[in-house]
Amino acid sequence: MAELAVVRRGGFVESRHTGHVVALNRDGANAVVLGSVDEVILPRSTLKPLQALACLRAGAPLVGEEIAIAAGSHTGEDRHVDVVRRVLSRAGLGESDLGSPVDLPEHEPTRQAVLARGGGPDRLRMNCSGKHAAMLLACATQGWDTAGYLDPGHPLQLLVREVVEEMTGEPVRHVTVDGCGAPLFGVTVRGLAASFRTLVLADKDTEASAVSSAMRAHPFFVGGTPHPNSDAMRMVPGLLAKGGAEGVIAMAAPTGEAVAIKVADGNPRATTLVALAALRAVGVDISGATPLMDQPVFGGGVRVGEIDLGADVLGLPGRAA
Repeated sequence: MAELAVVRRGGFVESRHTGHVVALNRDGANAVVLGSVDEVILPRSTLKPLQALACLRAGAPLVGEEIAIAAGSHTGEDRHVDVVRRVLSRAGLGESDLGSPVDLPEHEPTRQAVLARGGGPDRLRMNCSGKHAAMLLACATQGWDTAGYLDPGHPLQLLVREVVEEMTGEPVRHVTVDGCGAPLFGVTVRGLAASFRTLVLADKDTEASAVSSAMRAHPFFVGGTPHPNSDAMRMVPGLLAKGGAEGVIAMAAPTGEAVAIKVADGNPRATTLVALAALRAVGVDISGATPLMDQPVFGGGVRVGEIDLGADVLGLPGRAA
């Protein structure tokens, strides 16, 4: 595995993150290969744009911010919950029909507000509720069973698998269950990058273009405030970005350059930093996202270090760009 990032505290390297990175140039050829990019990984929530695509192909009448939240991992803010409720209402369903677990908002002010008024964890605030609501709407549109929509053999999940294989250009290598209860399909790091490249280059008026366009037009509904995926898409024009649990992320520029990363230890704290550096190495202008490249380490409320690129990423072109 390649050294992707290091954590420095007071000039001392406290931790090292290793893993796998692939970056494709605008023609789709491998431009950066670090680690074992043909190793199968579990893409976790980085797969959500493809799951949203499957919902659209199943006929779910999603538009704009509804598509973005279906493809996102929202932070549980009130505007997020409003959109999820709207999608469920169109399906003729409610919160109790969601198969996702209960959770408190990830957005700290919203979490405190919920607790202050005597609230607690619920399914709508869970970061995957947008995806689950979209899946239920797709099932309702097709007349498929909604109670069993998370079964890997359900027609919707079979369609998700078909879309994943089409977009990654490879067969699904492993099937398990994601943290939210949905089926999770294992693919390679290279395949994940290829799927994001296909999303940004899709012809207008296609479902794939609808997904990537909605995510970029409504970044708040992909994450929240603040959120590294949302912030990266706001800062770099046309960028598509989606991370997932256990140190996975994929990004693609509107011109077709794409990157995917898996951090071996599962810690996501350096994924945005490394992904942007890999895009920079293949010629993408990421200067607008300079604030995201500075990852401070604090001690006693004062900056005492930083998360920096690892040795193998430091050797990529564009370090001084």
